[in-house]
Amino acid sequence: MSTVRTCDAVIIGGGPAGSTAAAVLAGKGRDVVVLEKEKFPRYHIGESLLPYGYFVLDKIGMLSKMKSSPFVKKYSVQFVSMDGKASIPFYFHTHLNHEAGQTWQVERAEFDQMMLENARERGAEVHEETPVKELLSEGEAVIGVRAVRKDGVPFEVRAPITIDASGRDAVAVTKNGWKMKDPYLNKVATWTYYKGALRDPGVDEGATTVAYVPEKGWFWYIPLQRDLVSVGIVAEPSYMYREGRAPERILNREIENNEWLRDHLSHGVPTGKFYHTGDYSYRSKYCASDGLVLIGDAFAFLDPVFSSGVFLALKSGELAAETVDRALAASSFGAEVFADYGETMCRGIEAMRSLVYAFYDHGFSFGKLIRKHPHLKADVTDCLIGNLLIDFNELQNAMAEFAKLPEPLPHGRALLAVA
Repeated sequence: MSTVRTCDAVIIGGGPAGSTAAAVLAGKGRDVVVLEKEKFPRYHIGESLLPYGYFVLDKIGMLSKMKSSPFVKKYSVQFVSMDGKASIPFYFHTHLNHEAGQTWQVERAEFDQMMLENARERGAEVHEETPVKELLSEGEAVIGVRAVRKDGVPFEVRAPITIDASGRDAVAVTKNGWKMKDPYLNKVATWTYYKGALRDPGVDEGATTVAYVPEKGWFWYIPLQRDLVSVGIVAEPSYMYREGRAPERILNREIENNEWLRDHLSHGVPTGKFYHTGDYSYRSKYCASDGLVLIGDAFAFLDPVFSSGVFLALKSGELAAETVDRALAASSFGAEVFADYGETMCRGIEAMRSLVYAFYDHGFSFGKLIRKHPHLKADVTDCLIGNLLIDFNELQNAMAEFAKLPEPLPHGRALLAVA
């Protein structure tokens, strides 16, 4: 026989988005229940944080934990050409004169567990190994979820607001048919981990390296703790699969084609399995409906080239939680409550999306852009480090002089706000 738990808000998923929302709401004294299908720690990709994530981490009490963690400190990003020549590192502190100018490269199993424990410490009730099976509705409004405990016993959690932070499982998107793929960013990715690979000296040891690949692709090279490096390639399927689909063969072939990668990885050995994924650039048709709001990857995922995934999870979790708190105070739970949240998130995602499209355009270079419009260097930097809540219209207009940029996607707003 199922039991029923009532609360202020139920959150589907305990990853960075869900744990951020839980920490914010629990910190305000709200009764929050988090339902996570897996047992943490668990593996996840997406290891490089952006500087502006600092402010969300600070808000939810995670900053001191990050500072005392073994995570590799990240001060910069550098780019490597197809012939193996590395750029001068781009140091965050030269633009952001703040402690946030240093961020981290994280192993997600550890980072996500720290985030979930932090939500617990702030008062959230967390259930792991508890998959959500169904959204509960009353008329058009979502009123909670039906889940199954670890022991197989079904139960319900009812709340005026359900926050979907279910990641790529995208519970609400899947149920409602809301998944809208990006019409251009149809990339695939293959990656693994090397132990003992070469790191650059000094403060550059933790730099993210982006190495260009022919046919609109790129490599990432992310130094992690325990002498590990995360290394992977993102490119068009036609390029990646031209000699077959075996992930290990694809990765080894492309490493041999870039002198910088070949040299750095020759000092190490691959360890663990080779991973592969695709079909990952999408946005939900709606960010919210009555009694429901989507955050993190359950709402949208952009191409990973500028490491925006965890930042957008943190920021959407924070913004949605603040909106939920106001909705609870006003006892108003219709989709219109989340209209501003949807507009804010879509505006930030579109700014980063324009940069991603420009990056993949063979006729574009940041150097050309800045030489013609030197005053826009700050805007480019702000976008790259996660300061996405400012007006980027001038930057987007200037980039359009050098690259074909996408039209803003019409979807991603609150359901009734659109109607």
